[in-house]
Amino acid sequence: MRSMRLLFCTMLAATSVLASWACTNIIVGKKASVDGSVLVSYSADSYGCYGVMQHFAPGCHPQGSVRPVYDWETNAYKGTIPEAPDTTGLLDYGSLIYIALQRSRTAREAIDVMTSLVEEYGYCSEGETFTLADPQEAWIMEMVGKGPGVKGAVWVAVRIPDDCVCAHANQSRIHRFMHYDKKECLFAKDVVSFARSKGLYKGKDKDFDFAATYCPIDFSGARACEARVWGFYRLCVDGMDRYFEYASGKDLTATPMDLFYRPNKQLSVQDVQAAMRDQYEGTPLDMTHDAGAGVYQSPYRPRPLFWEHEGKKYFNERTQQSSFTFVAQMRASLPDAIGGVLWFANDDSKTSAYTPVYCCVDTIPACYTKTSGDDVSFSFKSAFWMCNWVANMVYPRFSLLYPDLEKRRTALEKSFFNQQQEVEAKALQLYGQDSKKAVAYLTDYSTAMADRMMEEWMQLAQFLIVKYNDNVVKPETDGVFLRTKDGLGAKVQSVGYPKATYERIIKETDDRFLVPTAQ
Repeated sequence: MRSMRLLFCTMLAATSVLASWACTNIIVGKKASVDGSVLVSYSADSYGCYGVMQHFAPGCHPQGSVRPVYDWETNAYKGTIPEAPDTTGLLDYGSLIYIALQRSRTAREAIDVMTSLVEEYGYCSEGETFTLADPQEAWIMEMVGKGPGVKGAVWVAVRIPDDCVCAHANQSRIHRFMHYDKKECLFAKDVVSFARSKGLYKGKDKDFDFAATYCPIDFSGARACEARVWGFYRLCVDGMDRYFEYASGKDLTATPMDLFYRPNKQLSVQDVQAAMRDQYEGTPLDMTHDAGAGVYQSPYRPRPLFWEHEGKKYFNERTQQSSFTFVAQMRASLPDAIGGVLWFANDDSKTSAYTPVYCCVDTIPACYTKTSGDDVSFSFKSAFWMCNWVANMVYPRFSLLYPDLEKRRTALEKSFFNQQQEVEAKALQLYGQDSKKAVAYLTDYSTAMADRMMEEWMQLAQFLIVKYNDNVVKPETDGVFLRTKDGLGAKVQSVGYPKATYERIIKETDDRFLVPTAQ
């Protein structure tokens, strides 16, 4: 992880297979945030993957040196490219991100680096939407590989206005872009002509629609992707109900949502974190009230996202369930070492706490690295496994256990935000003396906060198993279990099922469990 003058997110476009739904991203311009931050969020929705944080040390490379390229998802070796003293389809989207992050200082530079790389070495992913941001501006870029035997890619990048918000979630969202200011929109010189050569477009250049041409909407693209975008916009943009028919896939001929909007309020880091935890509560897409929610109204569903029964195809709503998630806070008002914070969490955003990792750190908290475990090696030193352990306790009895998790998570995150100003004031003081001292201080602080989260989650896991053991509830006050005057645990409470579940049992079993009236 570099000094966060630049931050990137990416996602698989809807042209990819259904099993690979990848990410959900939110973008907030600096004038749309409460403190002048450019905010970017990301959720790696491939939650079966082992989520880690990467760090790349800065440095120069000897002339002629090369770097190996590995596929980001499969870890398969793809080949080599020259290092910066800087074969068709060598670079996948993940490798492109890593390389551009190390060779760029601004979002605009990253666009140039990425497009130059794929032009020379080829692009082996299908369709991707990238978020590129620095403390001054944020861009959304969509890129589609040209296919086997052809190097390069077609692409378009649009700068998000400073006073606007944007979101994307696997479906291409850039439509007609020729009307944008040329300084705020960049695109491949053959973005239209290539489509014509493939018989995909016959109209005028000014009317060219990137999304409709290269990633036309279908039901899955709407319901599993555009609905995620609608879910965010409805929280901060007025009048989004008019797009529900489109976003829900009920009317794909309706007008699509705009690429960006001016929000009805300025957003904070906490607002974006809350948006990443949204699961359509209170909307027609809320999944907590049908049989699939189980006894305790869980908003989650087991994959696959699409499933079949007796020859008919069905689907689940795509709610957040992740390998890792973050909200990046980038502030031009502070030195890069202090102004960039990655609020990071492993596993599902709703059941995990975002911890601050300052982007100047020269050592990543150990619990977020590959050394602490992997996808088939459990470890109490791994944030991925600790967060999954707690989450998997909560999922089966969600409405019963989640309030305890939410209380602990909220208190922990609040403490992080409450001390942020003091921490950064001290870092600024040290920075004025020696920037290395500030880096060391923020590295230690970031590690300490990650370790604190791990300790809290260990305590939370133990608290949950004690309080809810064997489907009863042990009385407690402020986390302290009550005892009798003789020192034993207080009498447990048999809470049974929620009322709706009892009603369903009676409806489905008639009088099977009815106690006979005394004769």
